[in-house]
Amino acid sequence: MNYPAYGLWALVIINSLVFIIFAFSFTKPNSPRDWRSFGAFSAFIVALFTEMYGFPLTIYLLSGWLQSRYPQLDILSHESGHLWHTLLGWKGNPHFDPLHILSNVLIIVGFILISSAWRILYTAQQRHQLAVNGLYARVRHPQYDGFVLIMLGFLFQWPTILTLLMFPVLVWMYTRLALVEEREMRKEFGDAYLQYASQTPAFFPRFGKRAPHRQNKPDEL
Repeated sequence: MNYPAYGLWALVIINSLVFIIFAFSFTKPNSPRDWRSFGAFSAFIVALFTEMYGFPLTIYLLSGWLQSRYPQLDILSHESGHLWHTLLGWKGNPHFDPLHILSNVLIIVGFILISSAWRILYTAQQRHQLAVNGLYARVRHPQYDGFVLIMLGFLFQWPTILTLLMFPVLVWMYTRLALVEEREMRKEFGDAYLQYASQTPAFFPRFGKRAPHRQNKPDEL
């Protein structure tokens, strides 16, 4: 029995809600800036699953070129949406190709970053302290790193024209949000934040031995 590859709008809704609610449970947005960050991520997720299970706009737009270059390709099949698999000439089940496996790793690591960072950041905010331990001892914006890794993972797994266009815009938006946050932290914590920022990279984590951050009390986060 052949099942339809697209038009599965229930799957669009279910998958979008699962990932959006999962991200919401870790980020708990409460400020306009938090909601902008979360809203942009949610828009990316909805656009992705709409093409993955609803209407394959990218495949439709590229259908002429794909059929001329890959005449054996069934563009109406779900597997054809794994465009990297087709373009790289890989054979076999696309769900097990190296890029798909890498995408799963990136998505999982992204959610781990978001969830781990949120717990530290939330408690620090409740105590009006800087978050300088855990992931924050290695990178200043682990949650934004997490969002970017998740989106990058989905681009490796199921690229679409819309999400490929959205990705650099969202990275730019997260970078601007991070700079705004840093201005607020410098204003609130002064030299303590400057010392922390001088020891901790913004987006690319520092590995190896962590430098001590001594500006808070021993029970700090």
